Amino acid sequence: MGMLAGLAGAAFLSVAALSPAAAHDASSDTSENPSKQAPLHMLVSLDDQQIKVYRGADLIETSPISSGMRGYSTPTGVFSILEKRRKHFSNLYDDAPMPFMQRLTWSGIALHVGKLPGYPASHGCIRLPRNFAQTLYSTTERGMHVVITRQAAEPVRVSHTVLPQPFAPETAVASLSEKTIEADPALRGAIPEASLETSVPAILPENPYFDQPLRMIITPQEPPNRVKVLQDLLNRMGFDAGPVDGVMGRKTRAAISLFQEGADLPVTGNLTDALEARIQADGGYEKPQNAMLRIRRKFRDIYATQVTVKNIDREIGTHVFTALDFRPGDAAVDWIAVSAEGQRGGSPKDVLDRIEISAKVADELAKMLTPGTSLTVTDREFARNTGLGTDFVVITR
Repeated sequence: MGMLAGLAGAAFLSVAALSPAAAHDASSDTSENPSKQAPLHMLVSLDDQQIKVYRGADLIETSPISSGMRGYSTPTGVFSILEKRRKHFSNLYDDAPMPFMQRLTWSGIALHVGKLPGYPASHGCIRLPRNFAQTLYSTTERGMHVVITRQAAEPVRVSHTVLPQPFAPETAVASLSEKTIEADPALRGAIPEASLETSVPAILPENPYFDQPLRMIITPQEPPNRVKVLQDLLNRMGFDAGPVDGVMGRKTRAAISLFQEGADLPVTGNLTDALEARIQADGGYEKPQNAMLRIRRKFRDIYATQVTVKNIDREIGTHVFTALDFRPGDAAVDWIAVSAEGQRGGSPKDVLDRIEISAKVADELAKMLTPGTSLTVTDREFARNTGLGTDFVVITR
């Protein structure tokens, strides 16, 4: 895999290098060539003015780019290809042509053909050499990850118990009891004793979305407003605390006083940590976990649940974990990781060590898991740039 040099007009990338079909033809034995069917993804380094195309952890090819100039800097973060157009014209900059456009944000950031002077010169987009852009366009699909960083990043293989693995149902045991055989003369002597118990592989549930990678994200969530929780619990227990608005007003204090009186506590109407714990215990309140796991398929939310991140006040950084290829019935899948903010928050393994997912949630994730699924773990805000028609977009700068 040679490093590409030169500007537009050079033959940068062969279709055979990127095409999944060509990779499959090159070797049908994926056990000997595990990366051949791994998902494609792109890493862009603004400092190096370079884009690298990977299949899994394997570098396929490299090309020069030109990113945003001063005042129009290209944002860094985790993106997906949202839209593709062979012919496109900018609606922001005088209908400037943007051939082989691959959109990363609805606010105007995209990959497309453009002049490469050897330094950042665009209005925020990532300009590519024509031949490279054309071949890349024919290979990519909507939803494919593009991670943009300042310094160059590389994917690394990672193994951790928190990363989902394919669903593996337990083997069912079918048996014929001795009483059953004795009750049926036709069975006597016809079945060897060793055959009384037979292991039968359980049937895997069919996943109709197996060819559609999931996009998962784990982010910290703000703790609930303690006064709102208190008001809700008091109302549920029959003490009229008024509207659940988070305001410690007259009705809320009166409800606290009534609770204290009924619990043979000093009647003060004031909230203390001890009183809060007592009300929560009596109301059957379970404290929520401190992070959320959300999942999208084809740019739409399909699942959300709570998880725990240990030492939540410490930095997390932004890390993207991607499942490589596997087939229905496989017992395991390999993962790769890309740290989008260098060592901020620690290594990918350090971050995974801080995540706790219940056995129930892990089982649900295993049943949904598909090849090419990604998991982004970040303490950055994502909601502002994530909406209808996007994956989870995380801006790191």
